[in-house]
Amino acid sequence: MELIEYLSQNQQRIFDELFSMIAIPSVSAKSEHKPDMLKCAERWKELLQQLGMDRVEVMPTEGNPVVFAEKRVGEALPTVLIYGHYDVMPVEPLELWNTSPFEAEIKDGRIWARGADDDKGQSFMHAKAVEFLLSENKLPCNVKFILEGEEEIGSGSLEAFCQANKELLKADVILVSDTSMLGADMPSITTGLRGLAYWQVEVTGPCRDLHSGIFGGAVANPINELCKLIASMTDDQGRITVPGFYDDVEEVSADERAAMAQIPFDEEAYKRSLNIKEVQGEKGYSTLERTGIRPTFDVCGIWGGYTGEGAKTVLPSKAYAKLSCRLVPHQDHVQIGLLVKKHLESMAPKSIAIEVTPIHGGDSYVCPVDMPWYKAAEAGYTKAFGKKPLPVRRGGSIPVIATFEKVLGIKTVLMGFGLESNAIHSPNENFPVDLYFKGITAIVEFYNQIGTVVK
Repeated sequence: MELIEYLSQNQQRIFDELFSMIAIPSVSAKSEHKPDMLKCAERWKELLQQLGMDRVEVMPTEGNPVVFAEKRVGEALPTVLIYGHYDVMPVEPLELWNTSPFEAEIKDGRIWARGADDDKGQSFMHAKAVEFLLSENKLPCNVKFILEGEEEIGSGSLEAFCQANKELLKADVILVSDTSMLGADMPSITTGLRGLAYWQVEVTGPCRDLHSGIFGGAVANPINELCKLIASMTDDQGRITVPGFYDDVEEVSADERAAMAQIPFDEEAYKRSLNIKEVQGEKGYSTLERTGIRPTFDVCGIWGGYTGEGAKTVLPSKAYAKLSCRLVPHQDHVQIGLLVKKHLESMAPKSIAIEVTPIHGGDSYVCPVDMPWYKAAEAGYTKAFGKKPLPVRRGGSIPVIATFEKVLGIKTVLMGFGLESNAIHSPNENFPVDLYFKGITAIVEFYNQIGTVVK
């Protein structure tokens, strides 16, 4: 049976299975969803067992469990390890959703739900590609799955799991769909991911909230001081002011920058899609360079004082912020974390106390475009989209990819099919139905190419 016929005949079942997993609110950032993490892992186990995998287990870690599955075809054949994550981001603010986030709907040619893209939807493509190949007895290699429940909070337990299970996870390549393309008609393969460092900052002033009329002007306001500290972290050229921050930054060659400049990019359309009048960032770099090959500093959240309805003239005792840096090759997230912590502490005036707490982080990753496995992926996109995909470094971070290379010594190919318009991490996350099936087509062709390009 041809793939297109198989997908057509099984479309309703495929979506029913995907939606059953989406319905489980596996939000790793919230402790109240701890039981849902195990429930989602068990649902993955059921679905993988139905594929006909030889072995499927839900394995404990120090945090949320890992789902491992394996299909052995032949000892002399190569092994592909498929990685994905079943945890999702929080859905707040709920009032901005047009649908119920955990009740998937197909509307206007898109699946609307939290996890439709990131990463339940994209991971599920791999299960369906393997399902088809097994149904036709055409799987040309051994396949393993590893599905974790902590990616959205930094994959804190996965490195220890990998260290303890090196033999179990042994493979020739890792295949991941957790990234995006340049456009629905502009297929691309992510060849680089930035690293990440993330902190929470707590600033304390007086021992209690104070009347801003009686004490204002005489006692430091923690929110004011925190804003000053944050503002000092970048200069008017868009560069980060932390001493030593750029010491290990990879300076991309003129040839690669020239190649990036050839990537089709409509900056006016980009601005319109975001409803902004101007782009902004480090001077001397294009938008694609700023988001792909340069490090950044951002405030991901800030709060303190009175934020309810009406007025309350209060000088708050505390202020908080969540800060992050995206990092590029050769920047170590632990070292950067120490540099930022030291800098903020040294800049804080004596009128306040500051506490900088690292939350999570991970290093960057670069995929060689001359690797045979990359060539197989390239052929897969060409089959599905009718045109050769562009190699692109993207700005996102998947910390575990660098961990895989460090601990397991395996390179990863990032076969992502998302779009910027899919609104991952935001209200109204979605995924186009046609891209869902094109993604499965590309993955199946990846396997079909193994005998040709992988020797």
